[in-house]
Amino acid sequence: MAKIPMPRGYDMVMAGDRKEQQESFAQLLLALVLAVLLVYMIMASLYESLRDPLIVMFTLPLAIIGVLAVLFITSTTFNVQSFIGVIMLIGIVINNAILIVDQATRLLSAQNTTPAVAVLEAGRRRLRPILMTSLTTILAMLPLAFGLGEGSEMQAPMAITLIGGLISSTMITLIVIPCLYILFHRNHKVEIASAEL
Repeated sequence: MAKIPMPRGYDMVMAGDRKEQQESFAQLLLALVLAVLLVYMIMASLYESLRDPLIVMFTLPLAIIGVLAVLFITSTTFNVQSFIGVIMLIGIVINNAILIVDQATRLLSAQNTTPAVAVLEAGRRRLRPILMTSLTTILAMLPLAFGLGEGSEMQAPMAITLIGGLISSTMITLIVIPCLYILFHRNHKVEIASAEL
């Protein structure tokens, strides 16, 4: 468009669908940022800590890996429906990490144990609820992702986004979150020893 000669006094502007899409993306980006901030603030107030919610928030980039991979594999564009799927994904993905971190923190405070033992036990205890939550959502989204039924092809990008994000975040969360928990709580043993003295 920059190479098209324009008469003096004339200019080109984006309009129509492109302009509406840019406005929608800007509004959805604001909604995404607000969702992440609100979730972090709620967790920080409930945990009474800034450290544990930060561990939980590390699951978000893990979900984005799956979103980008599945959009590339299925040749689906990142559109408004995909963006809505990413916003929905935040709540589900964070919920899985909360299950592990909350259980590990309870075990750590209730028992005289190391963070590694606590988080491994938390992972063992919470594996089934995490898999149940993720699998039920993935299976519920499959008909929508395949575009079965009238009008479902419009919602397919949202379902594809959710499925990809959940698969990657569920598999990676079970490895990364325990490692981060151990890393963030590595001084816990020293605190126990100093408390006994």
